[in-house]
Amino acid sequence: MSPDTIAALVVIDDNGLIVERITPFLVRHGYRVHLATSVREGLDLISEMQPELVMLDFKLTGENVPAVLQKIRTCSPTSYVAISSTMGTAKRAAELFKDGAAECLLKPFKKCDLVNRLDTLLRCRELELNNKRLLLEQEQLLLHLETCQQDFQQLLKEKTESLQKAHFEIAQTEKLAAMGFLAAGMAHDIRNPLNSISLFTQLMRQSVADPDKKEYLGKIIQEVEKIDSIIRTLLDASLRTRSATTDVQIDQVIETALGVFAPQIEAGNIRLERNYQVVPPPIKADPVELEQIFTNLFLNALDEMPDGGRLGIGISFERGMVVVKVEDSGKGIPDQVLPNIFEPFFTTKPRGTGMGLPVVKRIARIYGGGVSVEKSNSAGTVLRLEFPVCSGVDQPCLSLKAPVHP
Repeated sequence: MSPDTIAALVVIDDNGLIVERITPFLVRHGYRVHLATSVREGLDLISEMQPELVMLDFKLTGENVPAVLQKIRTCSPTSYVAISSTMGTAKRAAELFKDGAAECLLKPFKKCDLVNRLDTLLRCRELELNNKRLLLEQEQLLLHLETCQQDFQQLLKEKTESLQKAHFEIAQTEKLAAMGFLAAGMAHDIRNPLNSISLFTQLMRQSVADPDKKEYLGKIIQEVEKIDSIIRTLLDASLRTRSATTDVQIDQVIETALGVFAPQIEAGNIRLERNYQVVPPPIKADPVELEQIFTNLFLNALDEMPDGGRLGIGISFERGMVVVKVEDSGKGIPDQVLPNIFEPFFTTKPRGTGMGLPVVKRIARIYGGGVSVEKSNSAGTVLRLEFPVCSGVDQPCLSLKAPVHP
């Protein structure tokens, strides 16, 4: 060891002459020597000093080397222990190494040999500690890499899903845009003949006395009106842009839309449940367009309950968004159909156009919101709408309305 290097060495030996002879020599070679004449005294020193090395006289162990070594390891786990003895057989050395000794030193000591062996022992200790530190760092690094890999895989999954969703949205937008150009171009050409058919049919109906013929002509007029309604729906879904907005209380819009269906709700044995947890803050929107959203949703819900049922409407406030849930107790939407319900022209109804929910989605997105389907705890469908509140509004008021069950 270099004279500049200082390592703590506890010597446990009751032979004063030997200790006196080797101590100055060890100090000159960079060891800070602490002396003890009994195991108990030595353990106290070891516990206090936490030395790099310990020299223990075999005689003082009372032939119970393993117990003494265990006590030393308990006091100072990183200390290396060299057992000194006047008996230097190979068998004895093997037993001591098995018991946990790091080195066996034969008395009487040769100073240079003693220093060399202690220096070697010290280097071995440093290598072992460095190896343990490196292994620990390696384990921590592997754990960190595993965590990073998991985070990366999760991020990659999220980005992939986001990209797929964006591609789908672009495809839908392009589909609607193409449909818009087609609908706008065809609307004029189709509506002119339709207007003529409707006008001439009405004139004929006025001049016909036969009740059956009047009924047939009336059905023609109804079908013409349906065609015109489909054209309006196509134009609404494809060419709609953001209208002039105002502060809108969404609960009032809902009540207005419900008013249109009041006779149908009453006649159809529908139980209406309102669960307004809050008086929602206003949102920026066109009230007419919002009413169209709820008209479409209520119409779909009532169509699903021809024999009666429950129509639930809930309003809440979550993370700066007004949330409206429309729930029916119909037969629900099959899982295999769910991915397609917001696509234009997709319908499972024999007389549907497949444009109701696409219109709902488009209007909701125009105003920074969205629409999704939630899993219902029972049969039926739950549609969830979200709209951002007006800027500067943070919290809603607590609702004073209890759930209403007409």
